[in-house]
Amino acid sequence: MSASTPRTAATLAATLLTATVALYIALGNITDFGTNQQFVRHVLAMDTTFKDDDLMWRAVTGRGLQDAAYVVIIVWETVAALVLVHGTWLWVRRDDGRARRVSTYGLLMLMVLFGAGFIAVGGEWFAMWQSKDWNGLDAATRVFLLSGVVLVVVQLTGERSAT
Repeated sequence: MSASTPRTAATLAATLLTATVALYIALGNITDFGTNQQFVRHVLAMDTTFKDDDLMWRAVTGRGLQDAAYVVIIVWETVAALVLVHGTWLWVRRDDGRARRVSTYGLLMLMVLFGAGFIAVGGEWFAMWQSKDWNGLDAATRVFLLSGVVLVVVQLTGERSAT
């Protein structure tokens, strides 16, 4: 698409929504280090769950392992945010094919982290759903769904063949 070609509504939506998700991840999850670190520690320790003997063997109580897991999460989120910023830049430059591909990668990174990591592993394996204080399933579901909706919009910008 050349710079003089008008933007389609789908392309404008993809640009703005990709930027929104990048901003949300950068501001909300990466910059609040201490609170999120405590969250990860409590979820992994399973210290506010029902203490079911059949599940408690899964608890990770070593601070080093908890903090290592947290650093992996922060790095993953940072890379995803940077990928989405790059995708946004490509949308702005009207390099729609590359923008779609790069944005898709960033959105899928978030869907894997929040879907597989937080909803499946945190929510089920570490029984986060049992905690009244450290239950992040609603927030994880919100990011997973937001990323999924934006992914659909991004995919709607693809070339369509004449039928």
